[in-house]
Amino acid sequence: MMNAWSHPAALSDEQLLAQCDFSQGRASGPGGQHRNKVETKVTLLHRPTGISAQASERRSMIENKRMALRRLRLRLAVEHRCPVPPGEIGSALWKSRRQVGRDAQGRASGRIVCNPDHHDYPALLAEALDVIDAAGGDIHKAATRLEVTASQLVKLIKDHPPALVKMNMERAARGEHPLR
Repeated sequence: MMNAWSHPAALSDEQLLAQCDFSQGRASGPGGQHRNKVETKVTLLHRPTGISAQASERRSMIENKRMALRRLRLRLAVEHRCPVPPGEIGSALWKSRRQVGRDAQGRASGRIVCNPDHHDYPALLAEALDVIDAAGGDIHKAATRLEVTASQLVKLIKDHPPALVKMNMERAARGEHPLR
């Protein structure tokens, strides 16, 4: 899975659920009598971090559990930072999602390829944000360590609006301009 870097967002479903408290309840709103009578609302609380996520928009508890797990992964990716080891950077997942090419000037440039709806996206986002944090918020330094372009790193962050908001708040606190 990962070398020395590990983030809860990168754990398998089973491993992450083992670290969570699971609760269910009734959700109100549209959906009729079935939704109001059956406990389909799912809340997951990640015990080590205290971060939680819930889902109640579906009439099926299984679908809501899957949705809550996805939301938990994204919240963990944005809100929880893990230390980045010195030396070689890039998990096996990151390396498998990175495409290396050449830019117009012939320099090596890397792209990160992952749809924001894909299961791998939260782990990639967490890794990118951890490396940016380890680089003191320097996007270019983090991009160099991850062997991608700075614009690809920003694009990865922009694909999840809460990550962009948090990144811009941190940049504003350092007196830097916001990412667009």
